Amino acid sequence: MSLQTDLDRVEAANAGGKPPVVFIHGLWLLPSSWQRWAEVFAAAGYAPVVAGWPDDPETVEEANAHPEVFARKSVGQVADHFCDLIGRLDRKPAVVGHSFGGLITQIVAGRGLSAASVAIDPAPFRGVLPLPISALRVASAVLGNPANYHRAVPLTYEQFRYGFANAVTEEEARELYATYAVPASGEPLFQAAAANFNPWSEARVDTGNPDRGPLLIISGERDHTVPWSIANASYRQQRDNPGVTEIVEIENRGHSLTIDSGWREVADTALAFVERFH
Repeated sequence: MSLQTDLDRVEAANAGGKPPVVFIHGLWLLPSSWQRWAEVFAAAGYAPVVAGWPDDPETVEEANAHPEVFARKSVGQVADHFCDLIGRLDRKPAVVGHSFGGLITQIVAGRGLSAASVAIDPAPFRGVLPLPISALRVASAVLGNPANYHRAVPLTYEQFRYGFANAVTEEEARELYATYAVPASGEPLFQAAAANFNPWSEARVDTGNPDRGPLLIISGERDHTVPWSIANASYRQQRDNPGVTEIVEIENRGHSLTIDSGWREVADTALAFVERFH
């Protein structure tokens, strides 16, 4: 996805005069994973901006044919990319992010750039300490080989089934894998893994900024990649902020909760929070 395409979406949001909502995807997905969400928010009167990480391909087919475009994308680079796009909007947007997109969402909020934020199963940042076995198993797909730091790394179906689609049927899991899964930059996982040992880590959030605004963290009860212990630790880091900070757990949901057959419940939960403040 070209920068110009993202800028066009920002321009369209500005032209419409409606309150903007920016969606940020995580690793192993593309912006197209938010399409149904964008339609729900548009129907509710918002201007959705579904932007990509730098160099994101337009389609899953293109992504899997050219995985190298995902390599060497750091947390800081992606955060700066979205902050630049958001800075071009005429008004502060709501920001909704999933997984590493949930981490980026919190970085954006910590810079005082969002009117309201929803971080769904967010990747951990510096200060978030739990390391559940299931999360380590998922991360090992990348962290098991130090050379992956500079590579784009795909998930096998078995890795996707465990890390994303453990709470859906086998049939749905295979459909989700074929429809949505793409390679991902290895660098953010190494950055998150080392964040508590690196005072200068890019995987850090300004949780104390009084301009952070309202924040909701959504956790999937059965998520292996970002279990409740990680999501709740992120909440505890955020809850002393002067802004509203809330967390909700959605039962029987895994990391695929934004794209699987139960996506609408999650979208409605996020929309209800955004509508309270934006």
